[in-house]
Amino acid sequence: MILLADPRVAAVPSADDGDPLVDLRDLPELRLDSRAADPAGAYARVRRGVADRLLAAQRALPAGLRLLVVEGYRPYRAQLEIFTGYREELRRAHPDWSPERLHRETTKFVSPVEVAPHSTGGAVDLTLCTEDGVELDLGTAVDATPEASADACFTDSPAVSATARRHRRIMGAALRGAGLVNYPTEWWHWSYGDRYWALLTGAPHTRYGPV
Repeated sequence: MILLADPRVAAVPSADDGDPLVDLRDLPELRLDSRAADPAGAYARVRRGVADRLLAAQRALPAGLRLLVVEGYRPYRAQLEIFTGYREELRRAHPDWSPERLHRETTKFVSPVEVAPHSTGGAVDLTLCTEDGVELDLGTAVDATPEASADACFTDSPAVSATARRHRRIMGAALRGAGLVNYPTEWWHWSYGDRYWALLTGAPHTRYGPV
């Protein structure tokens, strides 16, 4: 399992091809959830290449299923607050952990700001729902932490029900087929064009840098 703290991720050369951010609220083919909404509407924005791939993944899903997007672009300051907040939560719960382990365990849930996929506009958190917007069982809530879920948030966790595993496979097949990659500790997190995507796919550099 490659974590975002892995030096190989930070070593990927960063480039940006200028692909614009688009607002998913303008794409009726995709459903957008408001739980992560912010006043500026950053949550609803992703790079054009990501939006195109989400539309392709939506078309690949079985009839009656829809992608439900929770969050796309996340500004630097918001990313930093989430990272430091979770790191402090772990520090209080595990005062015996070394700084190195604390950093590694933090990155299982949230990326360090210097390599954060969401801050490029290339990442998206999402789940599955019915045509009527009823969320399907994928084993944990979106954004469940490894600590709180006993690692059931890991994409390949055996600790979730057969139904949840099937739903994860269905969603994963559609998204991978459209060219996105998953962060393996978060079944809901998928990205394209960022450093993590470049490392996993062998791309020589990113398509997207920090916005």
